[in-house]
Amino acid sequence: MEAATRRDFLASGAAVAVPFTARAATVGASQGTRPGLLAGKRAVIYGAAGAMGSAVSRAFAREGAQLFLTGRSFDKVKSLTGELSQAGMTATPAAVDALDRSAIEKHLEDAVHVAGGIDISFNLIGLGGEQGQPLTAMSREAFSLAIENAMHTHFLTATAAARHMEQRGGGAILALTAQVARKPYVGSGGFGVACAAIEGLWRQLAIELGPKGIRLVTLRSSGSPDAPGVADAIAAHAKAAGVTLEAFEARIAEKTMLKRMPKMAEIANAAVLAASDQASSITAAVLNVTCGEIAD
Repeated sequence: MEAATRRDFLASGAAVAVPFTARAATVGASQGTRPGLLAGKRAVIYGAAGAMGSAVSRAFAREGAQLFLTGRSFDKVKSLTGELSQAGMTATPAAVDALDRSAIEKHLEDAVHVAGGIDISFNLIGLGGEQGQPLTAMSREAFSLAIENAMHTHFLTATAAARHMEQRGGGAILALTAQVARKPYVGSGGFGVACAAIEGLWRQLAIELGPKGIRLVTLRSSGSPDAPGVADAIAAHAKAAGVTLEAFEARIAEKTMLKRMPKMAEIANAAVLAASDQASSITAAVLNVTCGEIAD
């Protein structure tokens, strides 16, 4: 539910800010494989410096993955990489425009050159668009922004990763959606439609890529209250409903079976499982991490 704009997706400059091999030497790429559920896995994370991206990056690194972290701001991604490196984890930063096919493909080629392949791709870039108004009060542009961004960036990053994964016989491509993909909320604008579109794209990719050993898994959350973007979206809904932020968040929590919303760390832990070999039979699936707001 991050309230970002299209500008938020754009990186400055080329796919990488400094030579890949030079960076790799400074962020632990020469260290041995760490133990964990993702030991030996090579993962690309888009939007890695965002709130959810950072949580996933830390969880993946903790579980032994070699990370290639990307975002629109190289400084932010580099800062996260430095944090992980100091903890003995392996990560390489890059500035990548996740709406630019050539930038995405150039970055993946560089990552494969360094690591020998890619096993996991996870796009966590915010979708943008407006929330808090009824559709009848929105312009077509405001409504369609999240949908267009979702299809654009997820199609480009997923298909680019798949082409590399095909060469090594498998991999896992993850996406994050929200409960509004299935359970409509008043005032969600184009966001719920965008989430449903991502889930539909993942099913289509899963049937095409399954014979090549590539899995597609979506994590569907009810929103993490500790994520700044989610808090902003909840605030917009609360204003539209004429209640306080705390009251609206309590309404959401009350609708769940666990009587709370999932924290970012919980989503990240579920992503670790979905990306690991422990989930090797799971594809074309939505992993329900809504704390029971939706019953499957």
